[in-house]
Amino acid sequence: MRGPRTAVPRALVMTAGLGTRLRPLTERRAKAAVPVNGVPLARRVIDWLAQHDVRDLVLNLHHQPASIAAQVGDGADIGVRVRYSWEQPVVLGSGGGPRHALSLLVDDMRDTCLLVNGDTLTDLDPNALLDEHFASGAIVTMALIPNPRPDKYSGVLVNGEGWITAFTRAGSEGPSFHYIGVQAAIGQAFAGLDDGVPALSVGGVYSLLMRDNPRSLRAFICDASFQDIGTPADCLETTLELANVEGDRMRSSTASVDVSAHVIRTALWDDVTVAANAQLTDCIVADGVAIPSGARYERCAIVPGGSRAPEQDEELENGLLIRRF
Repeated sequence: MRGPRTAVPRALVMTAGLGTRLRPLTERRAKAAVPVNGVPLARRVIDWLAQHDVRDLVLNLHHQPASIAAQVGDGADIGVRVRYSWEQPVVLGSGGGPRHALSLLVDDMRDTCLLVNGDTLTDLDPNALLDEHFASGAIVTMALIPNPRPDKYSGVLVNGEGWITAFTRAGSEGPSFHYIGVQAAIGQAFAGLDDGVPALSVGGVYSLLMRDNPRSLRAFICDASFQDIGTPADCLETTLELANVEGDRMRSSTASVDVSAHVIRTALWDDVTVAANAQLTDCIVADGVAIPSGARYERCAIVPGGSRAPEQDEELENGLLIRRF
């Protein structure tokens, strides 16, 4: 056991993902740059960390990196220090990403850092997680809640002593826990990986750790909140929940809506225009979209048409790329 901690570790906010499930909203923005009730997701995560005195942060970048850097900068206006770990030409994954950023995260491979998903929101107290991590002597400690949707989310199995024993796929039978996107890990967990080579944590390096030492991965079971931004439907649901709590900030200050248009429970991003007699209900409308006069859309993610052909669950209409949800 390493005993109690003496300092707040640095944190890697993992923002390099492609945002595939959120497409087409991630055509021009990284997932972490998507506004949720008017505030980019990465800034919400950083602000939450800052509230718990975690102020030395690294963000990893790959897809649409400028969209994140433009929103976050060096973090000074949020009261934190932000540095960046660039992943090119390929995204390095949940294991390779932390490995590539290790020199920014720890001074010694025995040191601990926080790893935080950049695409979920929670009210977890990371300091309570860290206390459990140091007290247990684990290599990795993951924040878990009882799995709210085993049909939708993969699961984590935990033994009676609080050690993680396995990971299961979505749809697996039997009770499980759900990882809510925050974990503590010592640098040694990833130090053996080749730098710059894609690698997984779950299903990769963590399986090897558990094989070699069943007391490697600790469960921190809690009742923290968990809000998903995985798909357009998830994003809108979370946006509406936050709007009810914080006040409605779903419409960008640069959006323009004709007085005869009806915009209902709909997020309008930057430089959106909605023409006369148009109606939008339960939609997310991305940067630069022009909704034409009289158009009607319900439960749609809408982005400018661009040059690519629509995929199987998308369609082109009025010069717009649309995915219904």
